[in-house]
Amino acid sequence: MGKDIPLEKRIILALDVPTVEEAKQTVKQFENRIRFYKIGLQLFLAGWFNIVDWILARDLEVFLDLKFFDVPQTVKLAVEQIRDKGISFTSVHGNDEIMKAAVSAKGTLKILAVTVLTSLDEGDLRDLGFECFVEDLVLSRAKRALEIGCDGVISSGLEAARLREHLGKKFLVVTPGIRPVRNITDDQKRIVTVREAFLNGADYVVIGRPIRNARDPDSLIDRMHRDIREALQMRGF
Repeated sequence: MGKDIPLEKRIILALDVPTVEEAKQTVKQFENRIRFYKIGLQLFLAGWFNIVDWILARDLEVFLDLKFFDVPQTVKLAVEQIRDKGISFTSVHGNDEIMKAAVSAKGTLKILAVTVLTSLDEGDLRDLGFECFVEDLVLSRAKRALEIGCDGVISSGLEAARLREHLGKKFLVVTPGIRPVRNITDDQKRIVTVREAFLNGADYVVIGRPIRNARDPDSLIDRMHRDIREALQMRGF
């Protein structure tokens, strides 16, 4: 699986911006170096499917990250709405029945199950009523998602190595919460660097502000691509 993903698609650039105009400017700035883009709730509500179609028309890939979480039938109908749009990935957040509903409707769309959001730590999980370690919860949720038929998981790079160890290689690991420097955390708590994420087993990383706000984004992307290439070589890809 890892051998067939072009380097320029290993980084999924998060278009977490408020307007369609800003999203288009960002894509035009980076599309020669990055060929995969994430659209979340903010931008999707601003641009609806028009921004999705605009990106796809440029021969780029889209991860529509809406984290579907509703009654199973509603999730099934939502996935049906997007499965034939040319979107590569979408995300589902919920219990087994929700994931089963999404999988039943996915067609060629790849379903990524959210394990534990990277903005949460063990203290947050305790507040939500989970009396367990983050790593154990991530592994449990990932195992169930893959058994149900999800194509992969969204997981912190901190837990990716354990997922590979216990669940193998035949699924996608998409890792958010990536930071080029360890002392920049903003709203993310469980973070890793690009190199660490791929060494631990990630197939893709999702990065937004560190690239968009970089003083020299081209040099940063070059460094990230080098780190990805070296990490994959160390993993035997």
